[in-house]
Amino acid sequence: MRQYITNSEYETEELGCRLGQRLEAGTVIAFTGDLGAGKTAFTRGLARGLGITGRVTSPTFTIVNEYEGGRLPLFHFDMYRLGSSEELFDIGWEDYLTRGGVCAVEWSENVAEAMEEALGVEICRGELDSQRIITFKGVEV
Repeated sequence: MRQYITNSEYETEELGCRLGQRLEAGTVIAFTGDLGAGKTAFTRGLARGLGITGRVTSPTFTIVNEYEGGRLPLFHFDMYRLGSSEELFDIGWEDYLTRGGVCAVEWSENVAEAMEEALGVEICRGELDSQRIITFKGVEV
């Protein structure tokens, strides 16, 4: 387990970018953290690290946003509205796992049974409004 402190949204994105540069096809990242903690900001950096130049937004209302054009595709999931791992498989989760990209999963605790092999990224608010404490489980950046 490794912990980082970022002091701005920019620094959170930069940390995501560093991770994105190291990821391989088939990687699943399980995000945890409160609403507004910075999961989407981190994912914007992750996309940049994968070479994706398009705008990255939260998939809150679509469940998954797909981004291509980088060295690997990025599938950005928001599991906030799902109640179980069974619902995840109903939306085609296994298909995404076989498409040779990176799956970034916000609210992964809602589908914990499907995240057992995932890299963990926990994002918590720090003492200051712009500060974040980011803990990696299963990966070094």
